[in-house]
Amino acid sequence: MKYRISHTTRYISNNKVGIGMNQVHLSPRETPHQRCDFHRIYAAPIPSVSDRRVDYFGNQVHYFSFENGYRDLEIKSISRVEVTPKPLPADEETPPKESILNEIQGALSPSILHAREMCCISPNIPQFDKPIVDYARASFEKDTALFVCLRDLLGRFNDDFKFDGTSTTVHTPVGEVFENKRGVCQDFAQLLIAMLRGVGLPARYVSGYLRTIPPPGQKRLRGADASHAWVSVYTGDLGWVDIDPTNNLFVSEDHVTVAWGRDYTDVAPVRGIVIGAGPHSLRVSVDVEPDEGAPEIVDENAKSATS
Repeated sequence: MKYRISHTTRYISNNKVGIGMNQVHLSPRETPHQRCDFHRIYAAPIPSVSDRRVDYFGNQVHYFSFENGYRDLEIKSISRVEVTPKPLPADEETPPKESILNEIQGALSPSILHAREMCCISPNIPQFDKPIVDYARASFEKDTALFVCLRDLLGRFNDDFKFDGTSTTVHTPVGEVFENKRGVCQDFAQLLIAMLRGVGLPARYVSGYLRTIPPPGQKRLRGADASHAWVSVYTGDLGWVDIDPTNNLFVSEDHVTVAWGRDYTDVAPVRGIVIGAGPHSLRVSVDVEPDEGAPEIVDENAKSATS
């Protein structure tokens, strides 16, 4: 699948911001199964200073500094991405969890070191509570094929947890999400990571986008999409395989990867610090549309762009 993606974040302040600084993770990653052939980030007003770097996890990070202040701020990311599905073996042909645990305890390599990092606690997953770990263990019978266990866990998760956009904030602990059985994709991704790490499996947080398809007979609404989050689990020779607890599936070509890290704190789409602001409102608009071969994406605000 080929997609055209537009992600716009608007901050509307009651008072003028004196100084503002922002960091954004909005650049789709290049992977063996994803190629980004066009990407631009625009900011209005034009930043006093802008820069970019590659972070510890290999994600593209952009920085903006607004030293002259502003009242309203808009950050817009435009991308064109091609995604191909990752071939996966039959569930019964995958190795058991015990094989993965033995591998990551073996000889060190850069890939094994990264996998070990993703077994540890992180800012939003500071501990592995026993009820959470016990919930996961029920799906991992000894010597059972890993994918069989993962599908069982996803199915139980889907039955027991309800998507509720009003039940949590970005600061809600995973333990509270587990107790209340409600949350959004960010909560479900972090909770599933806690479960997987709790049974010893390396798991990382993935941020990106999900193509949404309207019900039959209804038009697709512009701006109705949203950022999405899911989980990537280390599976040995198969590498990292992505699973989506919010939608009870193994990720294929409907998901577009932007960034990955230990949890949400590593890859928040937009975060920043302002001085002299006051109350403000936030509006986010996301569109993930199939690319029909239209002309190159352009934007009138090209002066403020960074690629």
